[in-house]
Amino acid sequence: MNPLGKSDLLVSAVSFGCMSLGENAMVYKDLLRKAADAGINYFDTADLYQKGLNELYVGEALKPIRKDVLIATKVGNQWRPDGSGWDWNPSKDYILRHVDQSLKRLKTDYIDLYQLHGGTIDDPIDEIIDAFEVIKQQGKIRWYGISSIRPNVVREYVKRSNIVSVMLQYSLLDHRPEESLLALLHEHGISVICRGAIAQGLLVGKAADRYLQYTDGEVAKAAKAVSKVANESGLTNLDVALGYVWTHPAVATATLGVRTTAQLDEGIQALRRAAPLSESQQHLLRHSVRSFSYEVHR
Repeated sequence: MNPLGKSDLLVSAVSFGCMSLGENAMVYKDLLRKAADAGINYFDTADLYQKGLNELYVGEALKPIRKDVLIATKVGNQWRPDGSGWDWNPSKDYILRHVDQSLKRLKTDYIDLYQLHGGTIDDPIDEIIDAFEVIKQQGKIRWYGISSIRPNVVREYVKRSNIVSVMLQYSLLDHRPEESLLALLHEHGISVICRGAIAQGLLVGKAADRYLQYTDGEVAKAAKAVSKVANESGLTNLDVALGYVWTHPAVATATLGVRTTAQLDEGIQALRRAAPLSESQQHLLRHSVRSFSYEVHR
């Protein structure tokens, strides 16, 4: 269990990324409640997912146990009226209006963690921060954070706001946050909510394919290293992939997208075995991939 940001709140090392929920009501309710019963207490969604329907699913499933779980959602992407796609809208007015819509869909009086769903250096950052502070003072949210992989954006929020968390894509295959972001966030007591820890399944058995700047051969080499550590330690590949990100002290939790009961069972078992890797295991894994860093938005 790790503290989430500057709060004294505790979240499970494995958390539930709700983006991949289907549209079968009984299935998603069973998955969410089973996750909660197993000790997973952090559930992450967004108003963008399924045009708000995802939030509704989460709210319906978790309403009976609302006080026992942490619900996080996101704002900033506005669906076009014709449903053809969405546009970036981080305006203060949009945030102030849409938090109420999220609260209604989630069937709750408050959101534990409200996150800006993206962000650019050209955004009206002070106005965005003010919007989050206003709704926090109103009691509509408990804390706020951002979801971003742009170092220049993250640094501005670290300097200018009271964010408690940053959601980052982070894995053995995407270790760009290790260059500077993880240390920066840890220094300021801001926790990382990790997404993409299994690199689209490539670290846990999915056939090798190109990923970011890596060739399929390089991906296969990283997956082989994960399997080696797993076999030598009596762990699963999922344990090792998650253990790699958990080892950094800035990481509070790793969200897993779950579509099936089998996937949830794997996540629950990983939660029960959750532990950082040893220094030698980290060294072996890290040296199975070549280094690269963020090339833009630095």
